[in-house]
Amino acid sequence: MLLSGHYLAATVVGLLLTTLSYLFMTGSQRKLVYNRIISWSPLVKQDRRTSSSKTPPRSVSPEKKVPSNIRPPCEYQNVFPPWRREALPSSANPSPLHKDNPFTPPDVSDPLFRDGLIPFTADYRTCAEPLSTYTPMGISLAEVQMLGDFPDYAELSGVPLPAPYREFKVETALPRPYRPFRWAYHQTMSLTKIEPDWWLELEQNFAKTIADRKELFRKYGKMMLDYLPGSELACKELMEIALQFLCARYPQYFSLSYSEEKGHVFHNGILGNETVIKDMHPLHVLLENVPEDFAVMLRNPDDGCYYLRAGVLCSSLGWNLASKLGMQLKEIHQPIPDYKEKMEFSMDRYFSKMPTARAIQRGSWGLEIDKPLFMPPGDPHEAYRDFQMPPSELPISRVHLRVDWQTLRRLPLSGAIIFNFKALFTPIEEFSEPHIPRLLSHILRHGPSNIMKYKSTWHVEHVALPALEAWAAEQEDDGVVEKGWEVRTLDESPFYPGWEARWKGRQGF
Repeated sequence: MLLSGHYLAATVVGLLLTTLSYLFMTGSQRKLVYNRIISWSPLVKQDRRTSSSKTPPRSVSPEKKVPSNIRPPCEYQNVFPPWRREALPSSANPSPLHKDNPFTPPDVSDPLFRDGLIPFTADYRTCAEPLSTYTPMGISLAEVQMLGDFPDYAELSGVPLPAPYREFKVETALPRPYRPFRWAYHQTMSLTKIEPDWWLELEQNFAKTIADRKELFRKYGKMMLDYLPGSELACKELMEIALQFLCARYPQYFSLSYSEEKGHVFHNGILGNETVIKDMHPLHVLLENVPEDFAVMLRNPDDGCYYLRAGVLCSSLGWNLASKLGMQLKEIHQPIPDYKEKMEFSMDRYFSKMPTARAIQRGSWGLEIDKPLFMPPGDPHEAYRDFQMPPSELPISRVHLRVDWQTLRRLPLSGAIIFNFKALFTPIEEFSEPHIPRLLSHILRHGPSNIMKYKSTWHVEHVALPALEAWAAEQEDDGVVEKGWEVRTLDESPFYPGWEARWKGRQGF
């Protein structure tokens, strides 16, 4: 009994000391203790995010995936992309405005970071407490301000700047011949590591493409370019990274200058003009200078999922920016066959954990009559897909392969994920390329019906298939391809055997 009394007294004293200690803790210390307690006990209701920002989400088996109409697993609220705060000191803008301000970023605790996450719709420029407000990358808004305009994004992201492409001549430049055909053909992400030199690829139609895109914007407005609150930092960051890339890759055509009067100015030698950066929204800077489509996906702190919040999209077929803006990733991809069953979980998980240094690329393709660049629902060109035009009215010269070459990368300050792509057209009558006629005709005849229906190739197959199969037979007869070749994804994918020598030769290298 005496021993039990001692234990009881010790317990009471311990509880008293613990209570007093808790009362004298700061708010952040209390939160840390609370988070640790509820992470130990499954009986405590967990209304707050508890795991470390570096903790990966628990895996969820495909048969237990959360239905699309139910709030996603709480794990995504706790998962943040890997930080690169170690790159901050060497990334500040070396302009005269910052030369006398040495930059030594402080350590950031997990509770401080979680308490200070920037709200989803907040403009980073007007937040009241920049020292204690953080992006999902663990970078405070005060640090964003210290970095200034055009910081060293290669250092910040871990994606190196491209090597100068000095032999590039815009007058003769051709895009690389992407042929992203796969067999066996099934719905996967098909991601490969990005080639840093080729993130933004220019070709001889640069000036015409820019002019066409600006004309489309004048006609369609917010169906092609728009932005929602909270996307301000990501749009600025994207624009600066793109311009830095162009200046590094094509120094004979592009440069940046700075003056007290104008600030930063982008000089475009192909178009013969200059853009004063501060005079227009970052996405308009891109529209004026970069012939590429960009979609800005931002993390929502309420559920940890990614939503389309801004973009300049001039090359979409069957949809447009206005119809997708504000949607979650899975909502955007809802029309894609097998996406929910085979890709939704993987894509959500991939977006939640994607590092800045691991940008990726992929390609999608279709067959089109002529070269439709932008085709919103109801566009007259869309009617071509509803019937098969008589062969006498549809010469093979009008049938084109359209490849949307896509890249995906995370921005190092905002944590936004950028999806960008370019639309490239090739007349299929140019397909004298080894194996390509046989591979494509096999996909058209034997590809999964739901995927082929989504691609809408039926309207040209009656013209394309006979031509492709005739060219495939010729390649076998001429010894270009071995007889009985078993159809498969080429080792050179997304290209074809001998592509580089042929591509360079056509440009006069």
